Amino acid sequence: MVLVVLGVGVVVLLTRVGDGGATPPSGPQAAQTAEVVRTDLAEQRTVDGKMGYGPERVLAGRKQGTVTGLPAVGTVLDRGKTVYEVDAAPIVLFVGDIPLYRDVGPGVTDGPDVMVVEENLRYLGFGGFGGPDRKFTEATAAAVRKWQKSLGRQESGVVGQADVLVTAGPVRVSAVTAELGAQGPSSVVKYTGTDRVVTVPLKADQRDLAKPGEKVELTIDDRSTHGTVRAVAPVVDSGSSTPDTGGSGQQPKFLATVTPDDPAAAGPDAGSVSVRFTTASKPGVLVVPVGALVALAEGGYAVEIADVGGRRLMAVRPGLFANGRVEVSAPELRAGMRVVTTS
Repeated sequence: MVLVVLGVGVVVLLTRVGDGGATPPSGPQAAQTAEVVRTDLAEQRTVDGKMGYGPERVLAGRKQGTVTGLPAVGTVLDRGKTVYEVDAAPIVLFVGDIPLYRDVGPGVTDGPDVMVVEENLRYLGFGGFGGPDRKFTEATAAAVRKWQKSLGRQESGVVGQADVLVTAGPVRVSAVTAELGAQGPSSVVKYTGTDRVVTVPLKADQRDLAKPGEKVELTIDDRSTHGTVRAVAPVVDSGSSTPDTGGSGQQPKFLATVTPDDPAAAGPDAGSVSVRFTTASKPGVLVVPVGALVALAEGGYAVEIADVGGRRLMAVRPGLFANGRVEVSAPELRAGMRVVTTS
């Protein structure tokens, strides 16, 4: 608590914000001051994340028969590669936005699954049917037969819906769930993406922190870098194996995926990650330490200017608070001035 004489017979009782009501030491004390600076101010929230290859998903097989071949954990599969084998025949990965929901061959009606087949055939070097579209033609069937021949399959011209597995892009095998000799398992492998990313569990009240496309700050094993939020998705299985990152007993409801801007920062030895989301920001504002802000007894706030003429109060309007600093504005306040502060 401080008594300040503003003029003849005018005494104002004020409290410096952040002084915790502590009793000031007796005797004369040199005022601690800080410079008023113009800078960008950002309010942030920090959430712990984990470096890895992103969320894990299940790749389900539909081919009936005996499993005769399986991939190794860590294998990267791109389109055209064998995911696993049934009765010694390869089940191949296609890339697309929709799985095959029927056998695709001569006589089928137009559909998006036809385009998936044609796009993959053309990418793998089996074209001759023009640009990929939704129509299956005899030229498409010829391309299918050439592809089947390259795999050692029967050249039927028909792509069976169980003969390929479709994902959105290349994948990395994170776990093998089927066993050799198993009969037509539904779950074959679990997979992730192929790039190192940061996954951030978010509780329901943290959902709005992460917005796809927004930048975040990352601290990866004491190294600072930036990243971009790529996706935010609901947690499908929020069982006991999912950690409570906030100590509140709540389980995460969403999972944000962040790609580091510097790939070297996401190396194989990277461990703990802190992710700082910006919740509010102000560019180019005047900023002082929170300890310089004075709450006036009659209401409002001020800062105590310290210059060659002595010390005087200047009424200010506080704005954004962040990281121990506060935005302040006043008609006469300028960058470079010094203010009395407790911190």
